[in-house]
Amino acid sequence: MAVKVYGFIGSNAVYRVLATLYEKNVDFEFVTVNMGGMEHRRPRFLARNPFGQVPAFEDGDVTLYESRAITQYIARKYASKGTELMMKDPLQMAIQTVWMEVENQKFDRASWKLMEIAMRRVRGGPELVAEYEKKLSDVLDVYEARLKENKYLAGDSFTLADLHHTPNIYFLMSTRVKRLFESRPHVRAWVADLLSRPAWLKATSLSPW
Repeated sequence: MAVKVYGFIGSNAVYRVLATLYEKNVDFEFVTVNMGGMEHRRPRFLARNPFGQVPAFEDGDVTLYESRAITQYIARKYASKGTELMMKDPLQMAIQTVWMEVENQKFDRASWKLMEIAMRRVRGGPELVAEYEKKLSDVLDVYEARLKENKYLAGDSFTLADLHHTPNIYFLMSTRVKRLFESRPHVRAWVADLLSRPAWLKATSLSPW
């Protein structure tokens, strides 16, 4: 099998790649990386990702890292398979790119910090929690307005702009932050759609949570 994903079940970045592969109906082999055993710091893994992070990805002679780059490669390389995850029209592609950048630069930063606090990876008193809940709320207000006019962020079709959000949302829906999503009706409907997609359910079928 040409396509391999190196990582561990429970990694948000790994889930992002797995969901993309399932959306595109691409067969792959999953190779577990033993993070506790420091396997990600060994030369063999560092040859795949010199930063020692998961996931790492192989497709024949192609080796990639950084989950969002991997998902775009998959969506373009296997464009004729499964769900169409990239817009083709230049303007629509630009709009999709806008929302992919918003996810990476705004949504991910606020949501990731709240995840770290919830998992107690960083200390977070009430003031820090309130700060990042406010930042996430501000982003979700923009999303609510967007989703009032469009089913998905890039338009009427599900794309990587939506998929990239799903791992962080999946985790946060089991925390007190869930209320920030559910208090906005259009965001709530969008979240329910994302988390019920068959590809996402397959990606998280071995979830440790």
